[in-house]
Amino acid sequence: MLPSAVTASLTLCRESIANRRRHANIVASQIIKVLFVCTENICRSPTAEVVFKHYVKKAGLDDLIFSDSAGTHRNHIGEAPDKRAQRAAQHRGYDVSRLRARQVKTTDFAEFDRVLAMDEYNLSTLKLLCPSTDAHKLFLLMTFSEKRDTRDIPDPYYGGLRSFEQVLDMIEDATQGLLYDVCEKLLNRNLSRR
Repeated sequence: MLPSAVTASLTLCRESIANRRRHANIVASQIIKVLFVCTENICRSPTAEVVFKHYVKKAGLDDLIFSDSAGTHRNHIGEAPDKRAQRAAQHRGYDVSRLRARQVKTTDFAEFDRVLAMDEYNLSTLKLLCPSTDAHKLFLLMTFSEKRDTRDIPDPYYGGLRSFEQVLDMIEDATQGLLYDVCEKLLNRNLSRR
């Protein structure tokens, strides 16, 4: 369940955008693109992608918000997410099994409006790869958490299923706050075009 402040903002955003949709077609430049990044793109970032897509769809904004995921390393390119990540996600009604790992590309920084690292290590790597003109797009996903004080989502790869469930708890929390932030951006973009 989304917090009431998020729900109220999403309702306002949905109404404003619905009004705009009646008068014009949505163009590609109006779509907000979000990229989630972890080390190998087999645990945290694909989970974040799917959870965020769930909240976006639930908010009725899936034609205005696009998300993807990638890794800073290339050891698992083309592979499905870790079986434990799949199991933890499936237990809560999310399906990550169809996703395939990919590595961050330099073009991602220009293409995406938000590039969200799962931890400081990946954020540091992204800062090295990112052109300075796009550095303002880099964030830690936990920056958007409303319930937790931590900055990093720990890598669950070397832990058990409980580690994956804890990561999922953190991702569910932070992606709700992220959706609120993205909705505010959509709303401001919509209002500025009136």
